[in-house]
Amino acid sequence: MIPEFLISFNTGTLPCEEMDFLVIGGGIAGLSAALELKSFNTAVIYKDGISETCTYNAQGGIACALGRGDTPRSHWEDTMATGCGIADPEAVEILVNEGVDRMRHLVESGLVFDGTKGEFHFTREGGHSCSRILHIEGDSVGRNLMSFLYSKATSEKNLKIFHSHFLIDLLSAENRITGALIYDGKNKRIFVARAKAFILAAGGAGNLFQETTNPSGITGDGMSVAYRRGAELADLEFYQFHPTTFYLAGAPRFLISESVRGEGGILKNARGERFMPDYHVSGELAPRDVVTRAIIDHMKLTGTNCVYLDLSGIKDNLPKRFPQIYSFCMNYGIDIRKSMVPVRPAAHYFMGGIKTDMWGKTSLENLFACGEIACTGVHGANRLASNSLLEGLVFGSRAGRKAAEKSGMKIGRNDIKYNFPQRADILIDREDLKRSIRSLMWRNVGIEREEAVLTTAIRKFDDWKKYAFLKEFSDITGFEALNMLIISSLITEAASPRKESRGTHFRRDYPAENNSEWKKHIIVSRNGFRIQD
Repeated sequence: MIPEFLISFNTGTLPCEEMDFLVIGGGIAGLSAALELKSFNTAVIYKDGISETCTYNAQGGIACALGRGDTPRSHWEDTMATGCGIADPEAVEILVNEGVDRMRHLVESGLVFDGTKGEFHFTREGGHSCSRILHIEGDSVGRNLMSFLYSKATSEKNLKIFHSHFLIDLLSAENRITGALIYDGKNKRIFVARAKAFILAAGGAGNLFQETTNPSGITGDGMSVAYRRGAELADLEFYQFHPTTFYLAGAPRFLISESVRGEGGILKNARGERFMPDYHVSGELAPRDVVTRAIIDHMKLTGTNCVYLDLSGIKDNLPKRFPQIYSFCMNYGIDIRKSMVPVRPAAHYFMGGIKTDMWGKTSLENLFACGEIACTGVHGANRLASNSLLEGLVFGSRAGRKAAEKSGMKIGRNDIKYNFPQRADILIDREDLKRSIRSLMWRNVGIEREEAVLTTAIRKFDDWKKYAFLKEFSDITGFEALNMLIISSLITEAASPRKESRGTHFRRDYPAENNSEWKKHIIVSRNGFRIQD
């Protein structure tokens, strides 16, 4: 039912550009990979621009065991505990140890984190046993980090950066990736990019859901492309919802960083009652899935659409410590120094993704993946707060170094001709399809799930596929709609067989964790689903 490619094409007649390496996506993972490939002819393409990456919009910070009394072992233990039994010990070991080295390298290269008198200032977030989150200009770590890495990348003569470039599909010969179909939005053309290796770093899929913290262009495109080409994906049922995003009618779902709670912010329900200590010994700093479900519970109990964050107990200068949050809330008439902030959960981070080894290698030759698009095993069933930027930094670098080993090989030049199997001249309202997908995912495959609603969603997706894939689109919004439909259906199909609750995957009909049967991973490819220990 799902077509092999999204468009008709003949590589023999399309313009072709060659390079040593192509990096798709330029957040922290993509740029970290590209900087490892700076000695070669390397291109980095952005769907939009750096401000539309999740890295740029990150507020909280980077978790790293650099503080006095903290150790990588302690960071490892916290990460493993939050992963709910299925995080990969080896991957986490790499993350916490190499992360220290990568962070020190950033500091030595000139990146300045908040602190005084030569000492870093660390804050604490949910699931951490100590304060180990580094930040920049309060809640502006993402934009500062992106500006720093982007400046380094653009200063390298061998690295070429392209904006408004969209990956439509990958090309292959047997199990080896040889090229990519790219839509150049600026010049309104499609061309073939051929390279020795390709690195997917295109981010997650937050816009599969009605409520999300992600920029609008994060629609799971890279995962869908990899799936169509035959790559394995893993852990798709695990999607993390951030507990606290700004909630007012008509306002965007702006992230209210977990650091706010780490510094003393208190969650209260509509009756002004604090409730988190009733759910977890760590209160507001419990793992995110616990806080998220507690908020949902209290929204139901009070019949409201949100709960509230009370920042009155934070002693620091709020406009200085959280300048983005302060400014955003003030725009909507809320002074966080005096008034509580209305918040509710929203889709935030994908633990699942393209299955990789410890070096970013996928199941397809010449294809690597890193960052949120990849599933390295670091996060297991639930991501420890502020581990994502560190993962992008560490595993992006590792993917770049491993890809560099392909520098001596020849670029493949196989020609492919494909005719899209369109069987009807059909009209599709792509924006309505997107809205329908987001609504269905939010209602049926969101924070709380159960068999009946998952089955309903699977049937809906199957019905939509019957006619949506009859349409050959020629623009990004159309490609996005089909990519969203593919990944949404795969998430739903992965959530159905896991008849237990683990981490972010909460089943109302199976509320307990089942280690005897489900301390395992669900792997999916075009060959179907399989279970792996």
